[in-house]
Amino acid sequence: MTRSPDSVPGLDVSLEQGVLRLTFNRPEVFNALSGEIALALADLLESVPSRDDVRVVVLTGVGAAFNAGADISGEDAHEKFDVRAMDVTNRIIRAIVACDRPVLAAVNGVAAGVGCGIALACDIVVAAESSSYLLAFTRIGFMPDGGTSATVAASIGRARAMRMALLAEPLSAQEAYAAGLVTHVASDEEFPTLVDTLVRRMASGPPLAFAATKKAVNAATLIPLEDALERERTGQVVLMRTADVAEGMRAFSERRKPVFRGE
Repeated sequence: MTRSPDSVPGLDVSLEQGVLRLTFNRPEVFNALSGEIALALADLLESVPSRDDVRVVVLTGVGAAFNAGADISGEDAHEKFDVRAMDVTNRIIRAIVACDRPVLAAVNGVAAGVGCGIALACDIVVAAESSSYLLAFTRIGFMPDGGTSATVAASIGRARAMRMALLAEPLSAQEAYAAGLVTHVASDEEFPTLVDTLVRRMASGPPLAFAATKKAVNAATLIPLEDALERERTGQVVLMRTADVAEGMRAFSERRKPVFRGE
């Protein structure tokens, strides 16, 4: 396995036999995305179509989480989270969907917020039995982003998408599989073997047929995605300026329940 110079603190990058593996590695904060990690991830994903050495991309995490979403820890989180973060997030989602190689999410643990959006934008989503899926945005006064207003509804329908988004209720791996949100589920013990089997199968498969298939299926099922990304960006920019979001982030840092006043 070759470790790539593209690795940055918190994002391990390796390439082996055509498999580009991107591993979130900040287990102390449940692999939350820093600005540096998000930017590096966007750059890497956007580079894949021009590379001859990549046949499949794997996204996964270290520890108890796949990815807990944007890093909103710290007292100055509200000031750091701005429209630039939204733009980088949208680059990541667009790059996954537009990539002409299969992209597999090996969801080893919690996938929350934009981390859930990243996982669900992938072509194959393999869920460890202990993993869970959470659109936690409304807990801090935001709306869902990362394309989830399109990808979740496309997978599980409007009613269940509304339940996930408005109530911020997590789905277990088995519930996510039954709802059609993920493609595979395996016990934690069998999870690595299943991921390796699927990755090898795609790495040795027909790349032109995979590219054409992915383009056709996405065109048929994700027509609203581009508009959804723009609506999410516009909505979040407005919400960023509200007292409710400031309160939500303060409450998160202080580990208490927020008091929203609709301001």
